[in-house]
Amino acid sequence: MNVLLINGSPKEHGCTYTALSEVAASLHRHSISTEMLYLGIKPIAGCIACMKCREKGHCVFDDAVNEVLAKLESYDAIVIGSPVYYAAPAGNLLSFLNRLFFCGGARMAGKLGASVVSCRRGGAASAFDQLNKYFTICNMPIVASQYWNQVHGSVPDDVRQDEEGLQTMRTLGENMAWLLACIQAGRQQGVPKPAYEPHLWTNFIR
Repeated sequence: MNVLLINGSPKEHGCTYTALSEVAASLHRHSISTEMLYLGIKPIAGCIACMKCREKGHCVFDDAVNEVLAKLESYDAIVIGSPVYYAAPAGNLLSFLNRLFFCGGARMAGKLGASVVSCRRGGAASAFDQLNKYFTICNMPIVASQYWNQVHGSVPDDVRQDEEGLQTMRTLGENMAWLLACIQAGRQQGVPKPAYEPHLWTNFIR
């Protein structure tokens, strides 16, 4: 089993990374492999609604989005991590996610999803809520923890002192490991995947 952790912070080893690393450590204790994707500090193009991905199966902007799409089947779960900017996730991360989920949303079904946010003081709940909406539109079960998945601090050393926040990250990893094991056991027993109806698309007018 393999979990992709997306670090949406411009700081590669900052507070978001510290939180994601705690989740990864819990997964490793259950022999679940992880990959940490750092999006970097260069601008990331947003979706331009060209619809070319519907024809080609990949985005016209050839960057980390296409790299993840090429390996999507190898991931059993995705954890998205972000700092909080004005009570919302980082802009570059949202551009990345808009394109990733628009291109690959149909292939996300059945994968587990979780989000993690890092803030100095406030805005975590709204950022957390926004990230979770990517999962709920793609038939992805969301993994919960003992509290909302947030840590507090301005620098990594602050986060390391947030005992409850780090425990929440570890509990998230434990819950994800357990659910992944349950899904694997179900497959071994022949439990079929959900059978979905053809997707209906309406705009409330027709």
